[in-house]
Amino acid sequence: MADSTDLSFLRQALELASQGRYGAAPNPMVGAVITRGSEVVGRGFHRQVGGPHAEIEAFRDAGERARGGTLYVTLEPCNHHGRTPPCSEATVKAGIRRVVACHQDPNPEVAGTGFETLRRAGIEVEHGFLVDEAVELNWRFLTPIIHRRPAVTLKWAMTADGKIATSAGESQWISSPDGRQWGLEQREDHDAILVGIGTAEADDPRLNRRLGLAPGPITRVVLDRRLRLRPDARLFDVEGPIVVYARRDVDPDARAQLEDRGATVVLLQTVDPQSVLADLHQRRVQSVLVEGGGEIHGSFLRSGMFDRVGICFAPKLIGGSGAPGPIGGMGIPRLADAMRLDRLRVESRGVDLILTGFEVTCLQVLSENVDG
Repeated sequence: MADSTDLSFLRQALELASQGRYGAAPNPMVGAVITRGSEVVGRGFHRQVGGPHAEIEAFRDAGERARGGTLYVTLEPCNHHGRTPPCSEATVKAGIRRVVACHQDPNPEVAGTGFETLRRAGIEVEHGFLVDEAVELNWRFLTPIIHRRPAVTLKWAMTADGKIATSAGESQWISSPDGRQWGLEQREDHDAILVGIGTAEADDPRLNRRLGLAPGPITRVVLDRRLRLRPDARLFDVEGPIVVYARRDVDPDARAQLEDRGATVVLLQTVDPQSVLADLHQRRVQSVLVEGGGEIHGSFLRSGMFDRVGICFAPKLIGGSGAPGPIGGMGIPRLADAMRLDRLRVESRGVDLILTGFEVTCLQVLSENVDG
């Protein structure tokens, strides 16, 4: 049974795992620590997709000192040949005596078989420790496996009195440069960014990554039921995939014009969060940052198709009963039915305050599914 020393080494592994924040996707962030007695002899984390996994990095760091040691790892070692050989086999070859892990990998290609391979080789295996922390680290990886849809963050900037624009429609810029920097960081953390046609028309955004932290471009998604998106929109001025969702009865010429500019136009019976996320899941998009206006956010709230919220509060007051708020639609009539947030965190960025939180059951459900 894991003791306080074991938990301390697992926390070190979790800290290592977080260093793969921008490079590991679509793989999970994983960290590994190897000990002999109370001495750490090897450390590693998964730096980038296609590169060595955390366990392999730790074995290389430890060398022969790994033999007879304990491997602390944040996720069950993989047991299949993908871009790299199985880490379970490497663990056996390294002569590890004991493995302590946070939780099982729910990926059907692993799903307990990594632990079973280790046990058959005579290695002592324990898991089910610091599960909540490990799940929060990798919620974007776990959500698509467990819920069969991308992980979703709803993100907006608003004034202290809850407005995302003035009554005249002016919204640039509510947040400070530091607050906008935080917003750009969120794009680095997600595979796709989604807006509605209202935002695309009003702001004419590029919606691209600009910080150079994550490899490759982000997928830009526009919900545009009637295909009003202009072929000369700034979206098309930067490289990267663009997916536009529209109804099946749209003008074929409008569709052809957008496809000529490189967009993928997907026609749906109903352009709603559930249908859109189902299609994005088929396209192997793991996470979506929703930066739409109030109506888009309202549709995701009503459908329950979101996991996390990120809000930038600017110290401004603009008032006005006609000034829009961040979540539109009919709303929820009874306070008892209001969706609640958990794991709240607050930080300051310049003069702005950043609040992030998860939908109250999000991490709980993930935790229950990864380590039963």
